[in-house]
Amino acid sequence: MSGNNVSRRGFLETTAAGAGAAMGTTALATKAAAAAAGQRLRIGFIGPGRRGFGAHVKSLVALRKQGIKIDLVAVNDVYTVHRDRAAAYIKTETGVTPKIYHDYREMLQDDSVDAVCIATPDHWHARQTIDALDAKKHVYCEKPMTHTIDESQQVIDAWRRSGRVMQVGVQSSSSPVWDLAREMINAGRLGKVVQFQTEFYRNGSLGMSRHNVITKEMTPKTVDWKRWLGVEEGLAPEMVFDRAVFGQWRCYWPFGYGMFSDLFVHRITGMLKATGLRYPGRVVGGGGIFMEYDDREVTDVASLIADFHEGVQGVVSSTMVAEGFKLDHVIRGHHGSLMFHKPAYLTGPTASLEFVPERPQVTHDSKLKPEVVEATATHKFDLAHFANFIEAIEDGQPQAVNNDPVLGAAAVMMVNLAVRSYREGKVFHVDREGTVSDGDPSWAAGWEAMSRAKAPARHVPGWQAGNQGSTFSAPDYQKLAGPWTDGHDPAS
Repeated sequence: MSGNNVSRRGFLETTAAGAGAAMGTTALATKAAAAAAGQRLRIGFIGPGRRGFGAHVKSLVALRKQGIKIDLVAVNDVYTVHRDRAAAYIKTETGVTPKIYHDYREMLQDDSVDAVCIATPDHWHARQTIDALDAKKHVYCEKPMTHTIDESQQVIDAWRRSGRVMQVGVQSSSSPVWDLAREMINAGRLGKVVQFQTEFYRNGSLGMSRHNVITKEMTPKTVDWKRWLGVEEGLAPEMVFDRAVFGQWRCYWPFGYGMFSDLFVHRITGMLKATGLRYPGRVVGGGGIFMEYDDREVTDVASLIADFHEGVQGVVSSTMVAEGFKLDHVIRGHHGSLMFHKPAYLTGPTASLEFVPERPQVTHDSKLKPEVVEATATHKFDLAHFANFIEAIEDGQPQAVNNDPVLGAAAVMMVNLAVRSYREGKVFHVDREGTVSDGDPSWAAGWEAMSRAKAPARHVPGWQAGNQGSTFSAPDYQKLAGPWTDGHDPAS
């Protein structure tokens, strides 16, 4: 960062929108304590395994200890080891003995459960979410929201008809920097926005998703394998039990999309929040298994390019090596760029955003200066994300969550089409109604037609700055351009 950058600390204390977006658990506890006759929210867990235990059960236990009016009352998991561990932890830490359910559908029939947290493998997310919403439960579901695009629309429909609150578990979407960035973009600070760029590089000696430990305890006696697969529900084909498939399912296409669904969704969600963009207009994905030949099906190197109808391109890239040299997380505009520094994607609570203006010869505005904004939430983002979920339930405001199903569906569409592009060798188009089709020349032809017509630039949703930073100053010699129709000089 430049030494000339202006630093503004405590941004949340002076920006109402940012403070509302990142409301921390202290404020939520105060509000809950002040409620004259508030009832306790009773929460059940579906799939409290590695992620569901560490990020769901433990986070909610922490919030309860801070005074949030919640009780953890039910546990369901097809793996008895994970089920019993979660139940024992809840009893030890809260004094409440949760009910045990082998079938999550029995939990959903229990009127003593108000909300559920879902952390099962990706291929189960849609079915369990829809069942929960139809049972009038509030839902917190880990990302990706669904395994397919069609499932995403089904979840949106179920959410809207239920009137319940649903939060998609991209915890970093509760960082205040995304709303701050969107305000700056909509005000025209960056000028016309044309691209966002982000990454998720990792390196390790174990390989992508092989760091998920498998143990001898994982056997057909402790795992209801057929139910885990979802054979009867048509979610996966029947297959012989395999500890690697069970414990490291992100390596296999029927259950997850590897880095596309596990890692890219994190990055994409933040960039979509910052820009206000949702469904893309054109998507292509690439990559391959270039190193990790260990029976996996998913890629270990991947990139995604998504072009939007609003005239913005998104680029996401990743390798499972070279963690020490990464791409920057940037939104690029004609008058300047926004750089998101890594804490925006981690646990928080502080994230920083850097505005880097273009030179005055381009912007014709010498007042644009480099600036760093630090935004601090009350708590780390995993706790803040659950706090936001609970507050939305208390207020009866399904739209108040930081990662609603529409945003969740947009991320799913991007990664799903990128995977299909890689596997099928195709480019995909998406019309403004969300209908997907194979690629054709129409995408490029449309932009060329706009250029010939000298049309105004398109902008991200929420843009309020007219043509600010969206035009170029044509040099005088450009008046010499144009066809010589009937031999007539267009400059004469």
